[in-house]
Amino acid sequence: MESRRTETDRTIITGAGSGIGRALAQAYAGKGDEVLLVDRSHEGLEQTLRLIEAAGGKAQVHVADLSRPEAVKELFGRVRESWGAADVLVNNAGISAFKPLWELEVEEWDVVLDTNLRGTFLCSREAAVLMREKGVRGRIVNIASTRAFMSEPDSEAYAASKGGILALTHALALSLAPHGIRVNSVSPGWIETGDTAKLSVRDHEQHPSGRVGRPDDIARACFYLTDPANDFVTGENITVDGGMTRKMIYAE
Repeated sequence: MESRRTETDRTIITGAGSGIGRALAQAYAGKGDEVLLVDRSHEGLEQTLRLIEAAGGKAQVHVADLSRPEAVKELFGRVRESWGAADVLVNNAGISAFKPLWELEVEEWDVVLDTNLRGTFLCSREAAVLMREKGVRGRIVNIASTRAFMSEPDSEAYAASKGGILALTHALALSLAPHGIRVNSVSPGWIETGDTAKLSVRDHEQHPSGRVGRPDDIARACFYLTDPANDFVTGENITVDGGMTRKMIYAE
């Protein structure tokens, strides 16, 4: 299998219209990658694109609801036409539905699972098809969450979707290993994407690291996992949460 090693990669970021996805898009564009930004919000994508261009980077945008198989097929049809295949896919797109168990409708459960888990599966499969066809030693990173292994009340749908992403990650890693495609995940904890000035001292100090997370913390983890030199790492999950999931908490 040919290893495509150039100074830049062809990188797809889903959920790039806001939050962590926007920061990832800016980070990968900032290192010179050819970046395709994907989100269901056209307005959000345009805002991300303007930020990238203002910093001297370049990107393309594609509006898609990744819970729909036909939308994913259309997205990767565009990838085939434009690039042949992507080198990197970061599956970041996701939504939540935090509400009491007794009030959570089956339809709401389905929307969360279809977007977060099914969308990740569909994008990974279609990306891998092109990577295999073109002999690309691809790298896929799935954005999970620390809520995959710890919870607060009223988070059943979101927690289930993120737990599924962790299991999907190691299953994909084994299935795609013969084709030279690595699959890993990152589980963010509290990553503040809004106004950090509104955070309290206690917000920061409860973290063993001494601060709340920032989107660039997730970008650096993704950079590590998508670096072609780190080809001994696959099927793994990196938790980026300032140590919170390792902290024993007792009532005061």
